Amino acid sequence: MSDIASAFADEVVTNAYTKLVAVPGIDGPVALITLDNGFDHTKPNSFGPAGLLAFDAALDVAFDANPAAIAVTGKPFIFAAGADLKGVPSITSREQGVELGRLGHKVFRRLRDSSVPTFAFVNGLALGGGLEVGLHCHYRTYADNVPALGLPEAMLGLVPGWGGTQLLPNIVGPANAVTIAVENPLNNGKVIGAAQAAKLGLADAVLGSADFLEQSLSWAAKVLAGEIVPARPEIDRGAGWDEAIARATALVAGKTKNNALGAVRTVALLDAARAVDLTDTATLDAGFAAEDEALADLLMSNELRAGLYAFDLVNKRAKRPAGAPDKSLARKITGVGIVGAGLMASQLAMLFVKQLKVPVILTDIDQERIDKGVGYVHAEIDKLQGKGRLSPDAANRLKALVTGSLDKAAFAKTDFVIEAVFENMDVKKKVFAELEEHISPETVLATNTSSLSITEMASELAHPERVVGFHFFNPVAVLPLLEIIKGEKTDDATLATAFATAKSLRKSAVLCGDKAGFVFNRLVTRTLGEVMAAVDEGTPFEVADNAIAELGMPMSPFTLLALVGPAVALHTGETLQASYPDRFKSSPGLEALVEARKPGVWTYGPEGQVVDPEVAALWPQGDKPSTADEVLERTRRAFAEEIAIMLDEGVVVAAEDIDLCLILGGGFGFWNGGITPYLDRTGTSEAVNGKRFLAPGVASV
Repeated sequence: MSDIASAFADEVVTNAYTKLVAVPGIDGPVALITLDNGFDHTKPNSFGPAGLLAFDAALDVAFDANPAAIAVTGKPFIFAAGADLKGVPSITSREQGVELGRLGHKVFRRLRDSSVPTFAFVNGLALGGGLEVGLHCHYRTYADNVPALGLPEAMLGLVPGWGGTQLLPNIVGPANAVTIAVENPLNNGKVIGAAQAAKLGLADAVLGSADFLEQSLSWAAKVLAGEIVPARPEIDRGAGWDEAIARATALVAGKTKNNALGAVRTVALLDAARAVDLTDTATLDAGFAAEDEALADLLMSNELRAGLYAFDLVNKRAKRPAGAPDKSLARKITGVGIVGAGLMASQLAMLFVKQLKVPVILTDIDQERIDKGVGYVHAEIDKLQGKGRLSPDAANRLKALVTGSLDKAAFAKTDFVIEAVFENMDVKKKVFAELEEHISPETVLATNTSSLSITEMASELAHPERVVGFHFFNPVAVLPLLEIIKGEKTDDATLATAFATAKSLRKSAVLCGDKAGFVFNRLVTRTLGEVMAAVDEGTPFEVADNAIAELGMPMSPFTLLALVGPAVALHTGETLQASYPDRFKSSPGLEALVEARKPGVWTYGPEGQVVDPEVAALWPQGDKPSTADEVLERTRRAFAEEIAIMLDEGVVVAAEDIDLCLILGGGFGFWNGGITPYLDRTGTSEAVNGKRFLAPGVASV
């Protein structure tokens, strides 16, 4: 034990306190174990080696009391968030990983192997190892306000390694287990609430939060008396299990091209759990031993270290944006103006009114467009009401806040105006010049431009200091990234207001320098450019498109091209070519695609995805095809070169912000930590730039 404890020297220990409770209707005391690390809900309970031993000691006290039942609950609002992952970077051997897995199994399975009935009273957040504690218990109650339940390990590069993969499918069935342990983690770490947990079979009872503990003890009394017999589904170990594993396999292949090792191993363990009989100790021993081996392998993998790095970026760095001014400088927003009423502008209007709950005014070149934009927002509000997420009164109040006007004088009472018009510098400068006639000198003028210069856009205004880039990603409601761009004259008050507004909108903001394409679009355009150049040279479309899967992009280059639209991609490329003509080249094939107004490269029919014959005919190709490995290598090198240049230019504060933009703006894989850990791991960083982006041990073993 001392070996693994040394890796967790800084562990915040979650203690476990045993209290004997007398419960009406139960003959004998209930040993109630409360997990509590001594902090409030902002620092959840977690399990490192010392925490596991504390739990083990609390179980000793409980069993020694000869209770009628043993129950486990958590501190207010928190059950447990799983393993303490802060010590993982200090694990230096596979043996330490095996030791950690075995310790968790040894402690938790005491609840399952107990001859005394065991209960989990899940009163708050329960993730990973926290959820696994409940799986080991014989019975489970959940508070109705529990906000987050799940097994996120596959997203991070791990497996649910303390019983989750073996117990879960044998409790809730293989199909539901795949949803919880594979599908949800790969959907950006989706979590569920108590009601969904009950539907999936995790909860035996969902009880009111106000007196949850009292209700849970009363419910336990009825179980012990035989008045309640929780349902236990019949598990289909034949075709149903086959179908679930086939779905899981397809999910992992489709979303990660099997590059996410944690997800691959999770599926394998779920498949092996078919052999587990919950009443047979030998089968449980074998299943838990397989989890120990998988956990040990993954703890020593670069992919896990990259996944934890990515998790830290998303959960810590994103909440404290590097380079942001003091938040005390931010001005209050009491009204918002949106120039444009198309789809993007309408999405922005919906976001602003839903999150800020202030008046939002849309304007456009004619009343028909304005009415369509306002109608879109009202329809989205109706959808939320239909799903029960808004009361009729709340929906009506939000609708009343959204109006339209042909006259920009209506923006006089706004504090924040954002334009979402056509991506053309002259058009945007004209819009801002017109706005400046009607708004106060302190009203923020934000632009949703994806690539144009903020400095130039503000250059002819009387107050260029209040112009800021505020670049959203589409779909606005889904993607969390906001690139905030500082122009040459943007002042700190404007910048602070932009960051405060981003936080109010529940977006993660990254400060970017005013260089063409900013971060995400610049890097993705460079990537697409390399792939299209390979096709221009003669590489088959399929070879080029599939070559770069291991970079961790959520979709292939030509699938992405169809999503953003060839014309948009060409326009962004032209902006970057004007700034960096030596690295961003025009593609004759893309130009031909846009001229022919084709929506993309692929077409779909009975035979699946194939190259559109018309595209194949119009796309000029040379006679120098590349192999998939050659396309991958040139793309890696392009990434490494461009990122180094961006860091030298000061586009972002550090390489971590590049990774944050790629993860939040486009769903780049956690298993690569975004992109720079991958470039370091493959040796590309040093080959191209002569040095790594990150220090050894950061996002790597």
